[in-house]
Amino acid sequence: MRLGGRLAAAIEVLSDMEKRHRPAADALKDWGLSHRFAGAGDRAAIGNIVYDALRRRRSAAWQLDEESPRAAAFGALLLEWGETADSLDRTLDGDRFAPERLSETEKLAIASRKLIDAPDVVRADIPDWCQPHLERSFGEDWVAEAAALAARPPLDLRVNRLQSNRDRVLADISETGAMASAISPNGIRIPPIEGSGRHPNVQVEPAFQKGWFEIQDEGSQIAATLASAKPGMQVLDFCAGAGGKTLALAAEMENRGQIFAYDSDKSRLAPIFDRLKRAETRNVQAVTSLNSLDKLEGELDLVLIDAPCTGSGTWRRRPDAKWRLSTRQLDVRIGEQAAILDNAARFVKPGGRLAYVTCSVFAEENTDQVEAFLQRHPDFACVDQEALWNERLETGKARFSASGIVMSPLTTGTDGFFFAALERRA
Repeated sequence: MRLGGRLAAAIEVLSDMEKRHRPAADALKDWGLSHRFAGAGDRAAIGNIVYDALRRRRSAAWQLDEESPRAAAFGALLLEWGETADSLDRTLDGDRFAPERLSETEKLAIASRKLIDAPDVVRADIPDWCQPHLERSFGEDWVAEAAALAARPPLDLRVNRLQSNRDRVLADISETGAMASAISPNGIRIPPIEGSGRHPNVQVEPAFQKGWFEIQDEGSQIAATLASAKPGMQVLDFCAGAGGKTLALAAEMENRGQIFAYDSDKSRLAPIFDRLKRAETRNVQAVTSLNSLDKLEGELDLVLIDAPCTGSGTWRRRPDAKWRLSTRQLDVRIGEQAAILDNAARFVKPGGRLAYVTCSVFAEENTDQVEAFLQRHPDFACVDQEALWNERLETGKARFSASGIVMSPLTTGTDGFFFAALERRA
């Protein structure tokens, strides 16, 4: 397929998402099933246009002075692919599978509108209602921080130290362009793709099959490192999900001690069993019944809460979620987080530690939750978050406060994450 056909397909997918209110992954999958003639390269290019259009939907609409799937797709090529109105005219000319070329009205809008002159929310590529939340979280840097959340993400890997080391993995996957991560001591990064390219399928690599590494954003890796799990500890991963942080904690503990990986949803926890086997992790017990944890009250050295959240820190990877998110969903998450904190805190022993993590950049889910929790539980206190960072990591600078640490694409080059460590007074 030429660019015109790929662009038309992207517009079709974006239109399907708009009409049926469905996630991008589902719409792209269905398009691929009904267009089996499209090769892997075509599907990757179409997916890139769709995701770029979603990341830059607001600025694309402003650039073309039109809010539609067509404007979003054309805007993606103009804003992210280095195309111009003239180059698109030349490329689409004579392509019978291409969408209708840019109209004179659209060309005039493109020529007369400079993104630097656009309103803040447009340059930030966010819904209006998110502005006060991001302003509160990032202050005068909020537009730049939000814009960084609209960029293409890298592919991050975490080396499993139970089976290998970073130098060995880097040598084994050298053809992928991988390099050591900037902050995580166990991290490897494959840079963001350009144009119609795609990240390598690292899961087919022998090193992955042998359990030498896992796919995990560097921010998530850093959060696991900051949790400070040590060999011999008794640990609870309270919202374990598919087990990404559980595996990271097990490696930190050198397979010694015990980790209880709990999730109330059996389907979310199900992938952990294959992952544990591949990683040769032997100190993890998967748990789906909260009642079975009752005997652990007041007994654990570390309780990690990877709390359900809005996911605003992952907008680079899930840009469609940015436009589906609402204030009501934020309120629901805030209530869930408070209940989970209260429930999980009872398992921490005197002198033990509670680690609270979200993949959100909203203060309401982060510092506000920590401060409210401390009001309800005066037997807990925050550790010195910046000192903890400096103790556990050799480099990097995040946003620090007394109540936690904020990571973001702009400041740390990671997804948006929040981390707070609290200790239970002896």
